Amino acid sequence: MQTKTLKGTVGAAFALMLFGADAQAYTGAEPLKPQPPAEKAAPFEPVNEKECYSCHANIEEFHTGGRHATVNCTHCHDAVEHVEKADENNIGARPVTRMNPEVCSTCHLMQYNSFVEVNLNSKARVEKASFKSRSPLFDKLIAGHGFAKEHAEPRSHVFMLVDHFIVDRAYGGRFQLKDWTHISDGRGAAKGAWTVLTDAEPSTSEQKAFLPQTATAANPVCLNCKTMDHILDWAYMGDENEKAKWARTSNVVDFARALNHGLNCFMCHDPHSAQPRVVRDGLIEAVVDRGMGTYPYDPEKSKETTLTKVTFKRGGENGQDFRAIGLLNKADSNLMCAQCHVEYNCNPGFDTTTGEYSVKMSDRRTNHFFWQNVFDYKAAADKINFRDFKHAGTGALLSKLQHPETETYWGSKHERAGVECKHCHMPKMETPDGKAYTFHGQRSARYMKNDTCVACHEGWSEEESEYQIDAIQEYIRGKITKAEFWLANLIDTYALAKRSGVSEGLLKEAQDAHYQAHVYWEWWTAENSDGFHNPDAARESLARSITISQDAIKKLKEAMEPKVAKK
Repeated sequence: MQTKTLKGTVGAAFALMLFGADAQAYTGAEPLKPQPPAEKAAPFEPVNEKECYSCHANIEEFHTGGRHATVNCTHCHDAVEHVEKADENNIGARPVTRMNPEVCSTCHLMQYNSFVEVNLNSKARVEKASFKSRSPLFDKLIAGHGFAKEHAEPRSHVFMLVDHFIVDRAYGGRFQLKDWTHISDGRGAAKGAWTVLTDAEPSTSEQKAFLPQTATAANPVCLNCKTMDHILDWAYMGDENEKAKWARTSNVVDFARALNHGLNCFMCHDPHSAQPRVVRDGLIEAVVDRGMGTYPYDPEKSKETTLTKVTFKRGGENGQDFRAIGLLNKADSNLMCAQCHVEYNCNPGFDTTTGEYSVKMSDRRTNHFFWQNVFDYKAAADKINFRDFKHAGTGALLSKLQHPETETYWGSKHERAGVECKHCHMPKMETPDGKAYTFHGQRSARYMKNDTCVACHEGWSEEESEYQIDAIQEYIRGKITKAEFWLANLIDTYALAKRSGVSEGLLKEAQDAHYQAHVYWEWWTAENSDGFHNPDAARESLARSITISQDAIKKLKEAMEPKVAKK
């Protein structure tokens, strides 16, 4: 992996100009319908880009050599005051950089329209802990963690920021939809979260419960998955920096209010050069700084797909490194999607060397990508001496897993065959006039079987494709249910054993078993494919969880038998 430093003042452009926001979303089933003319914005007056390069030399190489070379700076920036006041001694007012995904619709209308199109088959606010969903015993198994307040199935990506703001575990119910009908307003969510949301108490930034059965577990790091509106105001890894407006330690309510757009286009596409890239600092730190590579279990593939860290200074030629991006040598959607679909730390926690809840947001361990699969995860967590929470029943220090789709996919038959996330979730489609474009709705292949499964598996029908998907997922759901049953049994048996006076040494063994059985189970309820991304790994992991729980239960019961007999 490589590292490159760009000198100069950071004033990067991260979007294209706002047009096409009122175009009809294209579903692939019928032509776009004419829309009433919208009020047109005042035309832009192009600037002389060479004058911008005189200060922003770090951008010239990106811009002039890329596919966006003909896009003028004013498409992305409002810099009138900045240009008027800037001179050798005063950079003047900072230019406005447009972060809204709508602005890219100027040239990429079909991609944008597919992004804002709501998949009504992917239901909203489906609680994972309900008996009809993936993990009916979740609340018992996660007792003591904020996720027990609400842990919902994912839906259309256009809602990723809005859904984070309204989830019961994050802000104590402070942020809510203006009314329930906005739950399907994808175009409004893309325009800005605050077009569909309201703040219960805008006069205070205190993190507190506004509604019963809510939690205040949000922090600035977990927002890095949802948006990068703050990219120019966030130092690398979220470290505190005098030139950064926001950091890992910032007040999360104030931070949230400053954010508006989920899944910005520039998270995966460099706005100056149009090169494929990643901006998530935790991923860059794992791949480059720790030298783990783009595919840590495949050194040869890591050589084929490389990530170059590009650091930007703030404060001129002699300024300090401020932030970083990671440029890919070729487009690889597995890496682009890994910015969010990955297991990472995004909260304070327990230091295992002391057993105390002492890892605060000032510690870089709160923004950490493990970049390991389920079987090596415990060793990776042990290496940094970190656990997320203490289980309310057994007192075991446990990890809270996020959404490890990328690490799950490594080594699967599809990954080994060269299939990337885009082939199943963002396939190539055509407009009614035959123009090809990449679908940006990022939905399950189940809803696009003809463009995904059938396209590769010759001879399959859409019905057979769904049958194949169901066969894998139903089997793995069964294993998840069995793993949950035995984990719950272990938790109950631990309580009985403790009351009966079983030795502290054996109780500690049971807590250790609880941790490992928990990881082998929760990975698959946190990972959102119900095992489809890697059914072989899913079965092995869940079988291990069941066996570990059963063995621990057996030991505890055997230790309790003589004590019960004496009574």
